[in-house]
Amino acid sequence: METKANYVAVGAFVLALVLGLVIALLWLTGAQYAQEYAYYQTYFSGSVSGLGTGTSVRYNGIEVGRVSKLNFDPNDPRRVQVLMQIDPTLKIHSDSVAYIASQGLTGGSYVEIDGGSKNTPVLEPRVWGEYPTIRSKPSTLQQLEQSGSALVAKLNRIGDKLNDLLNDKNRKAIADILGNLRTTTGVLSARSKDIDATLHNFSTASQKLDTDLADLHVTLGHADQAIGSIGTAATSAANGITRLTDRVDASVSDAQIGQMSSDIRNLVNNLNRLSNQLQNQPTLLLFGDRREGYTPK
Repeated sequence: METKANYVAVGAFVLALVLGLVIALLWLTGAQYAQEYAYYQTYFSGSVSGLGTGTSVRYNGIEVGRVSKLNFDPNDPRRVQVLMQIDPTLKIHSDSVAYIASQGLTGGSYVEIDGGSKNTPVLEPRVWGEYPTIRSKPSTLQQLEQSGSALVAKLNRIGDKLNDLLNDKNRKAIADILGNLRTTTGVLSARSKDIDATLHNFSTASQKLDTDLADLHVTLGHADQAIGSIGTAATSAANGITRLTDRVDASVSDAQIGQMSSDIRNLVNNLNRLSNQLQNQPTLLLFGDRREGYTPK
């Protein structure tokens, strides 16, 4: 019994030693592995064709890691979880964005990460637990696929409008317009010499009009001077008349004024007598006085 107990103790000791060695190896391997890469995850909606384990991961165009694993999102089967192992010295900010890019039209796909701004927080990698998540956006091809249906619908509407525009009636109208334009241009081409002559005559008339306007301007200037001279002469004449009137008034004596008043009075009396005679004998002015006077026998 004592020998069996020693075997059990030795066996337990050896088993514990082996288990401790395995744990130490796993811990050392995990620590070294954790120090070699930092793990991040991102989620893509839709197809991720071209991605797989070992696909390149680039940061601003520089390769910084590889895709470690692809999984379906258990909460949304339309999304795919992409686990990436990235250079641990790289600092990825919280506003960085990951998307699927392609090397040319026929090149392979890879994961591209656009660097964020330096003022935003840095995503801290973890050895255990949930990995830090990098935001994602659709790739260019996915955006084209999403907008393709709307683009096709717009193209169809444009095609329908073009068909309506180019129906038989509108095509005939356009043909008539082109025919009229052709006829008009032919007439203009045939009358080009007449048009040139008309333009030349118009230019000559414009030049003559400019000359006439210049002469008219000079004539108006002379007229202004003549009007000024007439005004001056009229002013001088008025002043002379005023001075003459003053002289006449000064030279006429009171006796002369009385004589003139008497003559005017006699003239008024004669006119009164003539008026009375005309009232009595209206024909006197036409036929004269036909009354015969007394002739002594």
